[in-house]
Amino acid sequence: SRAGMALSVLVILLLSMLYEAVKMGKATLLRRALLALPRSLSNESLVEPEEGGTGTAQGSWFRYHVGQTLFHVVQVVLGYMVMLAVMSYNAWIFLGAIAGSTLGYFV
Repeated sequence: SRAGMALSVLVILLLSMLYEAVKMGKATLLRRALLALPRSLSNESLVEPEEGGTGTAQGSWFRYHVGQTLFHVVQVVLGYMVMLAVMSYNAWIFLGAIAGSTLGYFV
């Protein structure tokens, strides 16, 4: 029916927008993770922190890396879902995916 097709196109449009948002979130986490790395890669910064030290730079970087990994998994799943929808060879679904990707990137 027309309502079913319109709802399908809307869902694909929203999934495509979400894909772009996740991609941007992953890039933001990468930037934060790179800023959390120590500025100097001398021998002192590569060894284990002393017992009195907190090692916050390593912990912060690790948390960002775990976040990036989760964002990557979500991005791959969303990408495959949109790809499978487009592989239905329906022109309206294809246009919904293109419009969602465009709107998601713009926003």
